Amino acid sequence: MITRQLGTTGPHVSAFGLGCMGMSDMYGPADRAESLATLSAAAEAGITLLDTGDFYGMGHNEMLIGEWLKGVRRDDFVLSVKFGAQRGPDGGWLGYDARPSAVKTACAYTLKRLGVDHIDVYRPSRLDPAVPIEDTIGAVADLVKAGYVRHVGLSEVGAETIRRAAAVHPIADLQIEYSLISRGIEDEILPLCRELGVGITAYGVLSRGLISGHWSAERNVRGDFRGMAPRFQGENLDSNLALVEAMRRVAEARGVTVAQAAIAWVAAQGSDIVPLIGARRRDRLAEALGALEATLSAEDLAALEAAAPKGAAAGERYAAAQMAMLDSERRG
Repeated sequence: MITRQLGTTGPHVSAFGLGCMGMSDMYGPADRAESLATLSAAAEAGITLLDTGDFYGMGHNEMLIGEWLKGVRRDDFVLSVKFGAQRGPDGGWLGYDARPSAVKTACAYTLKRLGVDHIDVYRPSRLDPAVPIEDTIGAVADLVKAGYVRHVGLSEVGAETIRRAAAVHPIADLQIEYSLISRGIEDEILPLCRELGVGITAYGVLSRGLISGHWSAERNVRGDFRGMAPRFQGENLDSNLALVEAMRRVAEARGVTVAQAAIAWVAAQGSDIVPLIGARRRDRLAEALGALEATLSAEDLAALEAAAPKGAAAGERYAAAQMAMLDSERRG
């Protein structure tokens, strides 16, 4: 496994990270034994970056990872944790809380659930509109000084917020959606991150399975948040799956799967970008890791972009209420 550094100040990590959300939440029921086996398979393959959030399954994901960590050397892994999202007993979303006191309380609970004495990268999951980003990042910086956190990250924030946060404390990386059909960061956010030395951990590289090559219009999404996502609905879905078939033709001509081509495309956009693989099963993980062996030329990458042109995706990546929470999507 080759490694990449998260920005100019962050840790060195595996070229791909493992996004663990689906092992606890959002995509319907998950299998505990298979989740633990997938974590082990990822480690065996050389993946060192594990990404989670304290709101994934309302703490379940952190406890799952904490259980798994008991059988390995903790310092072999970089734990990236998001905080701030508030949820009720029914799993519903209640908003965000990134006040300094809430930041430090969330960190305390995360350390306990993970069973560790420090978090490698700690980041607010979204911008709390009621709290200046300077206050939130200042609280994380306090945790760095106290030894509970090693590096500060951001998630789904726009250029102005990134610049303000970086003025408070060095930012290791920005976690944000980036894929062949979600390329909004290229206009302003990615250039600024490169100017400031902030790395990118790219989630949604397969657009939550939409461009994995495995999705179909007949798939049952009961208990799965994708059933409410605009890109997975009605005519939008039909249009987006047509893009996938165009990508499939390009990928198969190069001897790779659609998923491998899509992941390889993200990885090829710069050595400062680390794709997060959202696998919760070993077979999906193995397929995704095949992207490491995919050698796509500049012509191949251009062919993929022609198959799924920038801006061609039908529908927003989240429902309207969630889109409104994305500082990264604000214009002007």
